[in-house]
Amino acid sequence: EISEMSERSKQNVAHGLAWSYYIGYLKIVLPRVKKSMEEFCRANPNLLACRKTWKLHILVPLSCDVYDDLEKADSNIQYVTDLTETTLARAGTKKRVYKHSLYAIRDEENQLWHCAVEYATPLQSLYAMSQDECAAFSREERLEQAKLFYRTLEEILKGSKECADAYRLIAYEEPEEAETHFLSREIVWHLRQEHHEEIAVLEGNHPHTPSMALDSAELNLQISVSDLPQPLRTDGF
Repeated sequence: EISEMSERSKQNVAHGLAWSYYIGYLKIVLPRVKKSMEEFCRANPNLLACRKTWKLHILVPLSCDVYDDLEKADSNIQYVTDLTETTLARAGTKKRVYKHSLYAIRDEENQLWHCAVEYATPLQSLYAMSQDECAAFSREERLEQAKLFYRTLEEILKGSKECADAYRLIAYEEPEEAETHFLSREIVWHLRQEHHEEIAVLEGNHPHTPSMALDSAELNLQISVSDLPQPLRTDGF
């Protein structure tokens, strides 16, 4: 009976997608990210000088609007190269390849920031479900599912020792009026935070929010009225 109620209210969709994403992908690739970064840095010592950025930056747009080409999403985001790929036998597929792309993100001062970044691919499924009559997902239900997906994934990753310090979730709600470089600014905000965190650790201080934080840094959403407000940013700022 409880299962049927969950099915009718679609409460299990985002929860299942988050667990599948973690078990079937993140738990496999995240423990290998730092090694890939180290290999890249040996050949390109100046591009990823900040070790705090040696992680996979995962974009979580609450609109579920996922671009297959990040360069088309924002012209200030430019593909650089692919990191060392991992090849595994997986579910009957021989030599399944897992890899991440490194991008250069240009900020408002024309400075380049480098990081591995990609979308959380299950959001494509949520978007497709909202377009499919069989799934009968409304836009509002999709938004709630996207929030639940983020919160579930965040909790899963927080409890994962294998994935510790190998990821950064970047959840955001796009502005109502289109902004050409919104996404690049959002990513750069996080990269600046990571640089700030590294400097604070080296100096023996606790990280704190820089004085020139972007307005989007204040983003704060809830899943429902029954939940306490939770910050979308995984760093607590």
